[in-house]
Amino acid sequence: MFPITVTWLAGDMGKLLLAAFLGGLIGLERESKHRPAGLRTNLFICVGAAMFTLLSDQLAVIHIGDHTRIAAQIIPGIGFIGAGSIIHARGDLVTGITSAATLFVVASVGMAVGGGLYMIAIFATVLILGVLLLLGFFERFTNLKIMVYGYEVTGGSAEEATAHVNEILEPLHFIMHNVQIAPTPSHVRVHFECEGTRKKQERVLRGLRESKAFESVAALGPVQAE
Repeated sequence: MFPITVTWLAGDMGKLLLAAFLGGLIGLERESKHRPAGLRTNLFICVGAAMFTLLSDQLAVIHIGDHTRIAAQIIPGIGFIGAGSIIHARGDLVTGITSAATLFVVASVGMAVGGGLYMIAIFATVLILGVLLLLGFFERFTNLKIMVYGYEVTGGSAEEATAHVNEILEPLHFIMHNVQIAPTPSHVRVHFECEGTRKKQERVLRGLRESKAFESVAALGPVQAE
């Protein structure tokens, strides 16, 4: 029977706790942007990858086998999970690729922790957070990123409101997507989404607010932006 010492137990438990902490940091960033793969998903994947790496090593010692056999299966497994987070929304718009890539690299952080490569795991976590936070801001600031934004306007009737919205969108070659109409006793609420760069979205919002055809205009922010 394989002896389980206090030192070994504490060391491996510490690895799992570190994996949970690092995966949780990345997951918090994803959660703050309301991604489907958020805090718990990234935390579990990081801990799971670390756990499988530890198991691969320990079981190989017990049964005299290949140390990398279990760990090697983590990569195709994470690829399967990542594929489920990618959504083909409409036209050429595909969302969730960044989330899928994040899950893939979070698993590698967990494997690094499970393998005892702590500094590499910590550095990779800092690098991942830097890419998600800083490069995401850079893409939006330089007007490179195509994003989907939600808007809501209110008017006397749905036909008039949508007609005025299309008037504003036409010069920008924008089209209303996912239009939802909610009538109330006093007016009609029209919710819609538009796809375009940050500067074009600002022009849409400015045009809606400057128009006298609406009782109110609200910007609902980005929808599943990566």
